[in-house]
Order: sequence, then structure tokens, then C-alpha cells
Amino acid sequence: MKRILLLGGVTEALAIARTLGPQHIYSLAGVGRVPTDLTCQIRVGGYGGAEGLAQFIRDEGIDLLLDATHPYAAKISENAVTAAKLSGVACWALRRPAWQPQAGDDWREISDWAELIAALKPFRRPLFTLGREPLQHLHEIPPDQFWTLRALDVYPGNERCEVIGARGPFLLEDERKLFQRRQIDVLISKNSGSTATEPKLQVARERGVPVLVLKRPVLPGVDQEFGSVAEVLRTMTEQLLT
Repeated sequence: MKRILLLGGVTEALAIARTLGPQHIYSLAGVGRVPTDLTCQIRVGGYGGAEGLAQFIRDEGIDLLLDATHPYAAKISENAVTAAKLSGVACWALRRPAWQPQAGDDWREISDWAELIAALKPFRRPLFTLGREPLQHLHEIPPDQFWTLRALDVYPGNERCEVIGARGPFLLEDERKLFQRRQIDVLISKNSGSTATEPKLQVARERGVPVLVLKRPVLPGVDQEFGSVAEVLRTMTEQLLT
């Protein structure tokens, strides 16, 4: 039976990890909660780049590297492909399909922080759902704006920014209350494709709130790419676990 190294980072990765036996390894960067109820081994922390990951693969006798990291974790995905090539193993990837705009949506794609700041100028009450990155820019908040940031954990804000620590899945009615209470007039989001965080898009649609969508990075090609957990598990059963 082949030995799998699963690189986690999205909710679906945990679903895959729950199917793995003790000879396999579930690897987490260390951001967020570490599960304690898995049969497989768990490794927390980085590897020191592609070369370090390749050495770990060789040392542990890994046969398959499965990348189930976040769609915006481009550097990790690049390192995974490089490490797989260096160590001579196959690299698979679970990559969520992107959200698609629906009737009534006002989506405006942005490429970087400079574009985002320019696009924010007409608005007063933005809601950021980009993770921790906006925390580096609190000193840039214009006097006429008040930012609401939502991240996995609570971090210090300032007089013009409040940080909410919350983890999905988020309920539609709770998202409606958040938009209403804080009078959100623009949403800033990655296109993660996650069902757990999708309700905010419905609320933006209902309220006619524009959405500034951070463009997805281009990820490297892999040996096999999957769009769902079911596809991954079916192929694992057919090719690896029998």
C-alpha cells in the first residue's frame, strides 16, 4: 500500500484525512485548529521550502504527495510540485472550483493591494474577509472609512478598524445581521470556492453590495487534479488503497 503525505489547508483536506490509516501523514502549517481525533499521523509546521519538503518525502518513504492547501496558497503549491519532482513521487491536487457570479452580483476583480485600495475609495464601511493580510495596512485607513476585518482569530485593531475572530461555516441569517449592524457597503473577498463562507456573497447580492474579488493565483500543473473530495477518495481507492 502506498504511503500518502496530505498537505492540508482547506476543510475538504480534513475529510480526506479522516479516511487515512496510521501509515499516512496529514500535514498542517499550524494556522487554525489541529484535529485530535484522526487515525493518521499529524505533522504541524513548515519544511524549509521545496528542498526541505523533498527531503522529508524521501526520509519518510512517501509515495504520493496530495496538495489540499488553500487556492491562494500558491507558494506552498509550487513547493509541492517542485518537491514531488525532486523526490520522484506523484503530486495530486484537490482544487476547489471557483465561485461564479450570479444574476444580481456586482463583482469587481482586483489583482493586488494597490488595486484594492483604489477600488475602495468610494466606500465607507468595508468588510474584509481576506484573512490576516489587511492587518498590515491599518495605518493606511482613510479618515472617512471604518474597516471591519474578519479573521480566524481576534487581533488588535485601531480606532478605525475592528477585528472579528470567527470561523466558518457561517449561517446566512448571521451574515445578514452582520451586514445590517455594521452597515457594510462593500465586501472584500478571496474567491475561495468554499461553501462554508459562501453565504456572505448571497447577502451582498441581496443588499446590492459590490464585492471586490481578489483574483486567484495561477497554480502549477500536477499529475492529477480533482475538484471534490469524492473524486479524490474514488481515485485513491482505485489506484492506491486496494
